[in-house]
Amino acid sequence: MLTPLTVTLAVAALLLAAWCGWAAYRDQPTKDWHFIGMAVVTLLALAQLVVGIVQTARGQTAADGSVVFFSYLVGVVACVPVVGLVSLTERTKWGSLTVVAGAVVLAVLQVRLYDIWGGGAGG
Repeated sequence: MLTPLTVTLAVAALLLAAWCGWAAYRDQPTKDWHFIGMAVVTLLALAQLVVGIVQTARGQTAADGSVVFFSYLVGVVACVPVVGLVSLTERTKWGSLTVVAGAVVLAVLQVRLYDIWGGGAGG
């Protein structure tokens, strides 16, 4: 797995969480610029999916198995769009908080993906 992309995606997700958390603190729903941030994070997740597919096609394998690895990659790609959709239906601060939760989950998934690929202590 491409470690700089994994770290970049985790940091971007945490920045998105902080940004939407600030909006929730100020009692605001997600705004258009929050959705631009969600799109950037989603594009990074899609890039990570492509990198994972390419590396697997080249013969590299995840330490914990390809099925688990690709399951996590699909979850990463779906994470922010799902909470973005929920935040569209909940036009209060709680919509912003759903994005915060999803972005934090995405950052945690990055740590897990790193471990699954074999970058952790067990790999």
